[in-house]
Amino acid sequence: MKLYLKYIAYLCAAFFLLQACNVKKFVPEDELLYTGAKITMESDTSIKRRARLKAELESVLRPEPNSSFLGMQPGLYFHYKAQREKPGFINKFLNKQIGEEPVYASDVDPLRTEDLLKNRLENRGFFYSTVVSTENRKEKKKEMDVAYNIEVPTPYLLENYKLDSDSLKIFKEIGNNLENSPIEKGMRFDLAALKLERERIDANLKSKGYYNFNPGFLIFEADTNQYEHKNFDLFLRLKKDVPTESIIPYKLKSVNIYPKYEVGTDSTTAKTRYAEKNFFQKEIFFKPKHLDPYILLEEGQYYNPENSRNTARRLGDIGAYKFVNINYTEIDSLSTDSLGVLETNIYLSPLNKRSLRAEIQAVTKSNGFTGPSLALGYTNRNLFKGGEILNVTGDFGYEVQTGGGTQAGLNSIQLGLQGDLIFPRLLFPINFDKNWFSYSIPKTKTSLGFDYLTRSKLFSLGSVSARFGYLWNANRFVTHEFYPISLNYVNLGNTTQEFQNILDDNPFLERSFNQEFIAGLTYSFLYNGLIDGNSRHQFFINSTLDVAGNLIDAISGHGEENPQTFLNLEYAQYAKADIDLRYHLKTGSDSKIATRLFAGYGLPYGNSDVLPFTKQYFAGGPYSVRAFNTRSLGPGTYTPPDEEGAFFDQAGNIRLEANLEYRFPLFPYLYGAVFADAGNVWNTGENSTLVGGEFSKDFMNELGIGTGFGLRVDIQSFVIRVDLAAPLHDPSLREGERWEFDYANPVLNFAIGYPF
Repeated sequence: MKLYLKYIAYLCAAFFLLQACNVKKFVPEDELLYTGAKITMESDTSIKRRARLKAELESVLRPEPNSSFLGMQPGLYFHYKAQREKPGFINKFLNKQIGEEPVYASDVDPLRTEDLLKNRLENRGFFYSTVVSTENRKEKKKEMDVAYNIEVPTPYLLENYKLDSDSLKIFKEIGNNLENSPIEKGMRFDLAALKLERERIDANLKSKGYYNFNPGFLIFEADTNQYEHKNFDLFLRLKKDVPTESIIPYKLKSVNIYPKYEVGTDSTTAKTRYAEKNFFQKEIFFKPKHLDPYILLEEGQYYNPENSRNTARRLGDIGAYKFVNINYTEIDSLSTDSLGVLETNIYLSPLNKRSLRAEIQAVTKSNGFTGPSLALGYTNRNLFKGGEILNVTGDFGYEVQTGGGTQAGLNSIQLGLQGDLIFPRLLFPINFDKNWFSYSIPKTKTSLGFDYLTRSKLFSLGSVSARFGYLWNANRFVTHEFYPISLNYVNLGNTTQEFQNILDDNPFLERSFNQEFIAGLTYSFLYNGLIDGNSRHQFFINSTLDVAGNLIDAISGHGEENPQTFLNLEYAQYAKADIDLRYHLKTGSDSKIATRLFAGYGLPYGNSDVLPFTKQYFAGGPYSVRAFNTRSLGPGTYTPPDEEGAFFDQAGNIRLEANLEYRFPLFPYLYGAVFADAGNVWNTGENSTLVGGEFSKDFMNELGIGTGFGLRVDIQSFVIRVDLAAPLHDPSLREGERWEFDYANPVLNFAIGYPF
């Protein structure tokens, strides 16, 4: 909201300023406006990374002058106007949005800034630098700026990096790790680099068991006495009187796990010993043999915070726990002068075992279908006391075609039932060591689903699907999904004569429905850098490979029938791959430019000459090219006859799409967007039975292009989105008529979530 109001405020401010307003007339007689400072650097030698050093010095300059806009200072102007006895509503409003307190010459302390610059230079190895400030006062203009002239001497360069050590074991650990140090001969003295070195050494010592160590125990000393020129030796030492417990490693004496921990309850009863760990639970809530693989902490192991973090993350990924808390307690009675002992306690607070959820939506699609939908979900966690999760979802949807035309009143009913059983472990013939997947343990997912769709005056379509596979996180950003078994049975029934006529006229569409059995494998790779909210540059990659029919084709025996069947069902054979690339550039705290590029290709072969209907690509709609109705764009320059209307979903085996969107805040929880989309689908080979639908080298001139604006209600990542878009280039029109901004007939898109 603030950013949007600022845009309006700046426009209003520019208007008023152009009417002739000069802020200088508001400056008190005994003051001058501070307009900033400049740094001039002189040195008797070349400076490595000179631009970076100068930028760092400029960051020290304080205070910052008042901002300007096209050579004017609207923020300062409306601050002064708002101080009048009767400022008026507009001045008060603009001052609240963009007003700035004036920065005067009296607010500037050049001598203090000189000291800050000298200190920063010394921290970077430029000792005995000279900084001279000069005030440039312009009384007539009521301005003052400051120039800082800096003479930078030759920096001190490192000759040797040494460790002052004695017989303590910790010195051996530090010494062995110095080989990996980024501090090397010839580098400039740099205080920031030394701080990072202390933190690096501390992290390494922690990984070796030094539980009580901290980087503040390390000090650096520089010695220049041995060199005539500006070189120095760097010595690393431990501070005096460091506590004994801080310089000895610690081992884990015992690992205690509380699989069903509740605050305030007795957690010391019913101990079970498994895999050299202690499991405390009154009754079996989580079987130890299934919980143990998630725990990387072992008795006799040296303390390592990385193992602790990985254990906590892995336990949290099970999906059965809302809190994971790992505590360490020192056992003084067992500790010695050379080794400490820790007791490890892992407290696990479970989520509710069962949960129900319901969603009711009123859906309005851009193809004119409107109606309610109801989804019911049931979740059972830790189903077999091994972290298993059962999700069952049922949905019902009813849609009716609204508006005029011959298709008004058409309706569709969709019923679905989906069951997922997720095992938080790898069900595989070969056993893997629990450290094989260092970041997280793969999950095994089995799914079974039933769907039924009926469209009045057209057809009914039933399908059964089943999948078995694995999903796992390689790290914070990368996710893999691999389903070696993916089965789908589709049955087209209750076709009307009207729809049969459509199939008779379109063999491509008819063949896509005839492939009743799909059996294959799928693999998906996901890199999601969008979760890093602090990064200015965010990337997203999702690539999927879908291959079907090869194993069935080998088993079928290659009979004389064409096409081949398996269990009296025609099966599909194809390979399909696509990639979704996204790049988001943050332009402000709540604004960004979002881009997306999608490319997909499906190749039917062997027993198939077209892709199955459910595997084809479509374009148009709220998650695609928003200036065109859902599934109404393409293929290529194809133009469907008017009488078919909503009967025919236009599809292809190639899809290309590009999107660009600028998102900005308007009010709390309300965001705006302006966007442009381009894309289409095409067919290749025998798929190209539709006039104009074949992919060619002229594909760039066959893109559907549209632009528009939208609103998003974003409440804690739950997004309700409305977009209004109109086509700029419609490939279904005749050449010479395609480029036209049809703003009089926009397409309204209503959706949940961002489009990309």
